[in-house]
Amino acid sequence: MYNSQKKSRLVQASPVYYGWIILVVGTLGGIMTSPGQTYAFSAFLDHFIADLDLSRSLVSTLYTGGTLAASFVLPYIGRQFDIRGARFMMALVSFLLGLACIYMSFVRNALMLTIGFFLLRQLGQGSLSLVSKNAINLWWVRRRGLIMGISGVAGAMLGGLFPYIINTLIPLYGWRYTYVIFGGMLILFMLPIAWIFTRDRPEDHGLPPDGIEVSEEEEDASGETLETNWPRPQALRSSAFWLVTAGLASMSMLNTGLTFHLFSIFNDSGLSSSVAASVFVPIAATGAIVQLAGGLAISRVPVHLLLVLALLLEALILVWAPMLSSQRMAYTFGFFMGMQGGLEMIVSSVIFANYFGRRHLGSIAGFASTLLVAASALGPMPIGVARDLMGSYQTVLTVFALLPFALAIACALFCKQPGIPAEE
Repeated sequence: MYNSQKKSRLVQASPVYYGWIILVVGTLGGIMTSPGQTYAFSAFLDHFIADLDLSRSLVSTLYTGGTLAASFVLPYIGRQFDIRGARFMMALVSFLLGLACIYMSFVRNALMLTIGFFLLRQLGQGSLSLVSKNAINLWWVRRRGLIMGISGVAGAMLGGLFPYIINTLIPLYGWRYTYVIFGGMLILFMLPIAWIFTRDRPEDHGLPPDGIEVSEEEEDASGETLETNWPRPQALRSSAFWLVTAGLASMSMLNTGLTFHLFSIFNDSGLSSSVAASVFVPIAATGAIVQLAGGLAISRVPVHLLLVLALLLEALILVWAPMLSSQRMAYTFGFFMGMQGGLEMIVSSVIFANYFGRRHLGSIAGFASTLLVAASALGPMPIGVARDLMGSYQTVLTVFALLPFALAIACALFCKQPGIPAEE
């Protein structure tokens, strides 16, 4: 039984299990990370270069530095999530990310741009993403794959429209005021929604995860493994943690680099920026479908096999990207890029909670997020520098494709879900 420790009129009055409300709020939080995501920066990149009179290599280097610095804050954010709860952290991070967007409208030089990169990457890609996903994970266990798949559909469809929205707003209002608009959305929309509707854990309100009371005997009879909660030190000593993190980190690094330079890659192939922006629509649509399908599959297919498939697709799109020669081929490429991204998103959303439980999820996922964000920092700079030196993206992307291919083999062999830690 779950003894109620907190009283909430919203939870008590909800006609449905309150985890569904958390699903909506967490999904909105994930969508509102967009100003800190690489696909948004890619639409602003040429404006940074032109307005601030900076080279592509320098902007890539500043992005790398800002992102790398941002990664070191995430273990602290994860611990605060475990201590202070999802409600406080989601509201706080939404407010701070809104201020960071407004700050971007005042950027005038390389130093200010680096600070802006740090703030948006730390608060958007890092903190709000971490808090939003794990707020949902706290309320769902048995149906987690399906729920995160549903969240991924909405997140991919709406979040994937951001480059197109940015490409529309910048000609109308300029890139600086576009950032002000995003800041206003976060402070006036996301902040109050997070504070009013988010609640921390179902057990705090006398509810079981998934809204279904299941006895230990029933779970044993069903053949499902009871939720296992790994303390952070034990999780960090497991090979599964490091293989999962290495696989996700490689995709974080390479997708960030690829997406950051995507407009330039398309231009080098004779395709316009409008085509590059429009390709995010099939990326988003395919990603949404694949996330939902992946969420349904997780209850039947070992999650590490979905990770393997995502890594193999990563290798494919890296080799393919510089070979695009027509708009039709670009949209086909977007289909496969969306498939890869959808698999990556559903795996990263559930795998740490599935493997290591909910009790210490913030600190475990926070540590992993540090490595993922740090890895994402390493993607844009070498690709940008290689383009400036060689005049082409083909060599660097082909060489980088070897990394996810090798990790796919390792994860297929050695990355199964761990059992109960020795201390238990």
